[in-house]
Amino acid sequence: MYEIPFLRPKLVEKEAYADYFRQIDDSRIYTNYGTLNTLFEQRLLHELFRNKGSAVTVNNATTGLMLAISLTKRRGKYALMPSFTFAATPLAAMWCGLEPYFIDIRPNDWCMDEELLKHELDKLGDEVAVVVPYAAFGTNMDISGYQSLQERGIPVVIDAAASVGSTLDGHFGQGFEGTVVFSFHATKGFGIGEGGLIYSADRPVIDALRQMANFGFDVERDSRQIGLNGKLSEYAAAIGLATLQAYEQKKGRRERVYGWYMEELAEAGLPDQGWTLQDVRGTVAQSFFSMLCPAASCNLDVVRMLAAHGIQSRTYFAPSCHQQTLFQSCPSTSMTVTEQIGSRIVNLPLWEDMNRSQVSKVVRCLRHG
Repeated sequence: MYEIPFLRPKLVEKEAYADYFRQIDDSRIYTNYGTLNTLFEQRLLHELFRNKGSAVTVNNATTGLMLAISLTKRRGKYALMPSFTFAATPLAAMWCGLEPYFIDIRPNDWCMDEELLKHELDKLGDEVAVVVPYAAFGTNMDISGYQSLQERGIPVVIDAAASVGSTLDGHFGQGFEGTVVFSFHATKGFGIGEGGLIYSADRPVIDALRQMANFGFDVERDSRQIGLNGKLSEYAAAIGLATLQAYEQKKGRRERVYGWYMEELAEAGLPDQGWTLQDVRGTVAQSFFSMLCPAASCNLDVVRMLAAHGIQSRTYFAPSCHQQTLFQSCPSTSMTVTEQIGSRIVNLPLWEDMNRSQVSKVVRCLRHG
């Protein structure tokens, strides 16, 4: 057991969704795009996207990626994506019959290098079936270039698993005509246990995805396209509705912990010692606190040192996907930056109930070892 664990997920208390559960008992509708799920989708569309476009819930974000890639991919064999992402991203492409093709990342924001992407798109041409960027750790990535790709007929599915609550100019992804997939996993800032959301400004795309997530059925229960069971249960939707009501408070608590880290790091002088933060824009939803250790250090040594002091930490995403057994044969660009970041990345504890003294201890250990 760790004195300070890496994550301590905290869903809303049962009293917050008890009335919704009673509604489920009364209606005896438990899934299949029920009343609560419909309400949840409507409120998410309003809160996150100001009612522009459309959205459909899914039972988890990996299912969401599979559905979005399967529907929108064009003829071709490759899904271009960063290696610096969770394994769900390339796995979703493989489930859709595609081969992951890994692109290196930028050293500042840790997102896919769009100059390298452009070069590979020009080289591969029609062999590219889809592009799958990842919004690293919930960052507000610039999607204008991906909108241009979408308009050129190159499908784009953005893996924004940790980006619920991230905003730049008031939103994340609003108006994007490709698809954006979000996660509601318990470890995320907007956690309901398990679930996800697919958004697009293209309403017919969401209509088709909704049909795909219900076995490809049309209104006559005739399976017209490839599909699976990707529906969110009414119970998960109930917790989601309660979470929406409490989300500003939950988000505020995480932002407060993030602010403590920033203050403690500055006071300890760690940025002057080579500790580096991700370049971000706007407000970023915080799932944990990520830094690069000094270039002369090894992140695994940092993790072991913190563990010796009762502090649990992680090294997401190291090993990166191209270094994992299943994906080692997949084609890629040079992975120089990915491997540099992977050797230095340290993810520190950040959860709603953390107090300042716990943050101080983490930073003190980083400073003194």
